Amino acid sequence: MEAAAGHPSRRPAASVGLLCLLYSSLLLNALLIAHHFLSLPRLADGGSSCGLSWALQAAREAEAVAATECSGHGQAFLDGVAGEDGRPGCECNSCFAGPDCSLRTPNCTANADRGDPLFLEPYWRRHAAASAVVVSGWHRLSYTTTDSLFQSVELESHIRRLHRAVGNAIVDDKHLVFGTGSTQLINALVHALSPDANAASPPARVVATVPHYPAYRSQTQMFDGREYKWGGTTAAWANASRNSTDGVIEFVTSPNNPDALLHEPVLSGSAAIVDRAYYWPHFTHIPAPADDDVMLFTTSKLSGHACRQPARWALIRDEKVAKRVYEYVHHSIMGTSRDTQLRILRTVQAILSNLHGEEDIFAFGHDVMRSRWRRLNAVVSRSRRISLQKIPPQYCTYFSRIREPSPAYAWVKCEREEDEDCYEALLKANIITRSSALFEAGSRYTRVSLLRSNDDFDVLMERVTDLVDAEKHDAPGSSSM
Repeated sequence: MEAAAGHPSRRPAASVGLLCLLYSSLLLNALLIAHHFLSLPRLADGGSSCGLSWALQAAREAEAVAATECSGHGQAFLDGVAGEDGRPGCECNSCFAGPDCSLRTPNCTANADRGDPLFLEPYWRRHAAASAVVVSGWHRLSYTTTDSLFQSVELESHIRRLHRAVGNAIVDDKHLVFGTGSTQLINALVHALSPDANAASPPARVVATVPHYPAYRSQTQMFDGREYKWGGTTAAWANASRNSTDGVIEFVTSPNNPDALLHEPVLSGSAAIVDRAYYWPHFTHIPAPADDDVMLFTTSKLSGHACRQPARWALIRDEKVAKRVYEYVHHSIMGTSRDTQLRILRTVQAILSNLHGEEDIFAFGHDVMRSRWRRLNAVVSRSRRISLQKIPPQYCTYFSRIREPSPAYAWVKCEREEDEDCYEALLKANIITRSSALFEAGSRYTRVSLLRSNDDFDVLMERVTDLVDAEKHDAPGSSSM
């Protein structure tokens, strides 16, 4: 009875003990959480840094410059010219001026000369986080990268993945070599395919089919020496026997710059270098993966980053040729920029993550370039003075459908007898183009770039429309503008 009577008196003491243990646990957890957050570095404005420390200042500077208001007609750059406030100012697009690029230049001349792929700038603004790179001051201080190489193993792996995913090149039996831009890699390949300087055989002859990319001739002539010489156009070699073309190196651009047509080597027995810079789904249909012995590709036309070097890579089947190209790059510049290889890696990763999705760069790019080609065709179709190359819709394996044309350039022909020099005819109409003389083509043609910014293309359309509309005011046979 005494034990039973005393039991209820011990319940309050047990409850108090449990409550004390619970409160102690809660208090300890609260202290640990507070210590965690209070010990983190803080941003200057009082917000959380998310654990960042040395990268904060660089991130703030990049964000501040990117947010500079330039009225949608220009932008500021981290390395831009600083104003009185010490901050980079706006760099305006063509035909715009003023501190914030809000002033439109009247009667402005359209610049359709350069192949700057600025049409992709809006895409990368939409993907700022995915494409941004913050690099430490001690990143890759060595001359070499992983495994004592001069090119990134990870970047090579991602580029191979990209080609497989897009289906525009067979890479499994190819060696990949980076070069610092097109000019270096063009000469490196010509060097690798030419006979050794000490060999008894005559120098290789480098040729291309008209109209061709001007750098093939200018680069070869600039480095003209014992190993190779410029041999002119393929037309001069068309009737040559196979034996006589054994020492010929033929440049082939497919799709071609300037007319956007797909081409194949025309000389039997020649060693072909096939430039596939524009063989991506935003510029052309992909009928099948390319499988040439030597192929050239570029980030400038893939992602729009013409600013980044190395801008080109070569896919080479023969190991000895690939080794000679690699040694050329090694001896001339000790490999390509490690910082740039990192930036390209980040870009390729962003592209891969969005393939066939709503943010696919190729779908975006094709939509922009297709729209521009449609608009230009609609105006030029009313003209008897100028015409454009014909490009039919064709099936593309990447999109799994028939795609409309979306070329990088318009190859414009002047039809009137008095317009013997098409470049000069368009220049009088306030349109700067690239003369056909550079492509070794007839003077009745000129190249018009469709790659530049939206502002550039809008001004181009204004000038082309003015030119076409002026035709109805011209008397028959008149050469007036």
